[in-house]
Amino acid sequence: MKFIDEAKIEVIAGDGGNGCASFCREKFRPFGGPDGGDGGKGGSIFAVADRNINTLVDFRFSKMHKARNGEPGRGADCYGKGADDIHMRMPVGTLIVDNLNGEILADLTEHGQVELIAKGGEGGWGNIHFKSSTNRAPRQKGEGKEGERRELRLELKVLADVGLLGMPNAGKSTFISAVSNARPKIADYPFTTLHPNLGVVRVSHEKSFVIADIPGLIEGASEGAGLGHQFLRHLQRTGLLLHIVDLAPFESDVDPVKEAKALVKELKKYDESLVDKPRWLVLNKLDMVPDEDRAKLVKDFIKRFGWKGPVFEISALNHNGCPELVNAIYQHLEEKKRSEHRAEETQMTEEARGISSIDPDDPRFKILD
Repeated sequence: MKFIDEAKIEVIAGDGGNGCASFCREKFRPFGGPDGGDGGKGGSIFAVADRNINTLVDFRFSKMHKARNGEPGRGADCYGKGADDIHMRMPVGTLIVDNLNGEILADLTEHGQVELIAKGGEGGWGNIHFKSSTNRAPRQKGEGKEGERRELRLELKVLADVGLLGMPNAGKSTFISAVSNARPKIADYPFTTLHPNLGVVRVSHEKSFVIADIPGLIEGASEGAGLGHQFLRHLQRTGLLLHIVDLAPFESDVDPVKEAKALVKELKKYDESLVDKPRWLVLNKLDMVPDEDRAKLVKDFIKRFGWKGPVFEISALNHNGCPELVNAIYQHLEEKKRSEHRAEETQMTEEARGISSIDPDDPRFKILD
């Protein structure tokens, strides 16, 4: 199935049915009075997050989604039937944005999450609601309200714990295939990866995390070079970035330091928050470097790159260093979860203390004699 991570659609909720102006005409009831029923409610449109869907391909070719209108009311106090709602199933991680004003209507982050994106119109009142002691034969009736109509932009941001970042042919696809169940296309030419790949990394039977591989980023991506910035959105939800660098490029005139700096520069142009994310340096293809030159090459790269964060030396092809990196990633993610949990508990404790603390001088709590 083709991977589609962006689509534009139009959603039109149903209009409410009109109310009815009717009077009772039954035998033996000469003054039966008004009996017009209300119109039915128009159908609404909901978005439902489904983890079994991983692409927006269904919305690339189906542009318009319209709900039915509610039925009008009828005489004999018969109310019009309300229209059925439409539930549109979308991948988990879909961001729903109003294309006209840029308002974020929904962010589907959990399986089964349901969000209203277009509300159906309410049905109009029948004349039975307008009767009174001074208006015994009302001829007024309510008109059904129009349903909401929106032009939406759907953006899929994959949900992963770790994101891979690197130039084409840096070995990202080889790495994700070495440590996870993902089987991306691997070849000896640039831009082998044309769409994001997700893989589940099993540390043990009950310990795992999700890793995302996106197409390589090259210098000038902000101007559309290569595949541009279109896939960088998939890294915005990750908690950790792995900057994979090819330390043994096939072409002798390629400088790994220059490429690494160019990639960071492109990252800043797209989103400053991505640069501020926790990022580890992963030096790949060290099996292509002689053992006696390896330490000097790594030291020289770190010095020229000006890197002060964590550094890992691996060979994704023969899996050297990969188990140690996987364990370090899992420990980092678990520590992050524990820190977030402690922060939530601290906040709840502070809120509880604020509620329980009562100022004895507050006049609202003084006992009257």
